[in-house]
Amino acid sequence: MEPTLGDVLAVLDELYDPAWAESWDAVGLVTGDPAQPVRKVLFAVDPMRVVIDEAIAGDFDLLVTHHPLLLKGVNSVAAITPKGTVIHDLIKSETALHVCHTNADNANPGVSDALANKLGLQDTRPLKPLPQDPTGNLGGGRIGVLAEPVTLEEFAARVAANLPRTQHGVRVSGDPQRRIETVAVVGGAGDTEFERVRAAGVDAYVTADLRHHPATEARAYDEGPALVDVAHWASEWPWLEDAARLLTARLATGGSTVDTHISTLCTDAWTSRL
Repeated sequence: MEPTLGDVLAVLDELYDPAWAESWDAVGLVTGDPAQPVRKVLFAVDPMRVVIDEAIAGDFDLLVTHHPLLLKGVNSVAAITPKGTVIHDLIKSETALHVCHTNADNANPGVSDALANKLGLQDTRPLKPLPQDPTGNLGGGRIGVLAEPVTLEEFAARVAANLPRTQHGVRVSGDPQRRIETVAVVGGAGDTEFERVRAAGVDAYVTADLRHHPATEARAYDEGPALVDVAHWASEWPWLEDAARLLTARLATGGSTVDTHISTLCTDAWTSRL
């Protein structure tokens, strides 16, 4: 049975409840009619022009992105700005756009679970539990344990091998021979979580967008974790596979089917490195 957009959104809201989003965030449906049928769904990290073109050219009925197109309030979506033009193109092509951002970060399984799984972490728990969750399962970031300890050099190589390649690459701070067993991860920008990471006593911290001063201050502590900095896009891309799989499975239990695809277009900001 072919579901409607409303049917698909109901499942996505179960997986990534909008109530779990941070107060500053903008999640949910951006374009689309809940009554329209959905046959094909494309998952991507960023609603960039190239991704919008991919969705339209591929005749996708729904594009689900992690990052919002309209994070801040606007007074106009006229087709005289890049974002206004994108909105018009989505509407004209009847391509719905739905955003699962910090509600997907705080979900379980969510963005950081997907990252943790890629790196082989076990027995994971939230780094930053949601206060309103009595079970303690929801929240941002994850702390987990490797099946066997490895050196930092070996662990960094695992990170590089299991995440999409980018011009950013994988940056490492710490003794290459340091023993790594417990690891914290945050998909996306994570240098605001250094205090929690340090308090957790982990051996390594994997995240994105580490700035100079927070990183050097974090490394100033002898007991602090080794740092592994990856591209923002690469750290969140694994979630797309999880989201597509979970959506398909949940719809199937209700007798509905959709064709899901993962965008492999790299929308990381950096395109070359000299």
